[in-house]
Amino acid sequence: MKSRLSSMLELQDAMNSKVNADWRAQGFPWYRAIWVECAELLDHYGWKWWKHQQPDMEQVKLELIDIWHFGLSQLLLDNADEKALATDLEKVFQASDSTGAGDFRDQLEAFTLSTLSTKSFDPQQFVVLLNSADLNFDELYTRYVGKNVLNFFRQDHGYQSGTYSKDWGGREDNEHLVELSLELDASDPSFKDALYSALKARYTELTA
Repeated sequence: MKSRLSSMLELQDAMNSKVNADWRAQGFPWYRAIWVECAELLDHYGWKWWKHQQPDMEQVKLELIDIWHFGLSQLLLDNADEKALATDLEKVFQASDSTGAGDFRDQLEAFTLSTLSTKSFDPQQFVVLLNSADLNFDELYTRYVGKNVLNFFRQDHGYQSGTYSKDWGGREDNEHLVELSLELDASDPSFKDALYSALKARYTELTA
């Protein structure tokens, strides 16, 4: 678990550096990105009492992965020692109650309130959300690496300049990502590179 946490921290640092080489000094409001994602997540889960709503748990999980990206970024800013940070995060995951008891919406609001009041990221409260959404650590890792690869792919193909479209081959790139991820072994150390290569090959084939 610790090695995977270290890997995710390294990947997040690399992604942020891809967007802005001096990202640590820029003062980006990561907490703001987190609470906005929380609002989007709540819409996917459902909160309107005047209409029938069924939680879209796949979208909920996708939003949690996005929050994890921003949370890792904030933690990297707050902790200079990445090895110590990985150790601390491992303890949080190991100590968590995997039952996820309680109302998910209340848990999400508590997490959001903490994010807004501290302008930071609370890993313990985030793990509570993961447990309630039945998103275990292995799935968190696989989904995170996949989204990180996709973010790199988007940047490499003009996302920041506005020349990249997320829809290609008649489907959104997220769909291609999920499909290709299932065809690969996430436990393989080369999973990240293999997934990027698979994305690139399919993109080239469908957009040629």
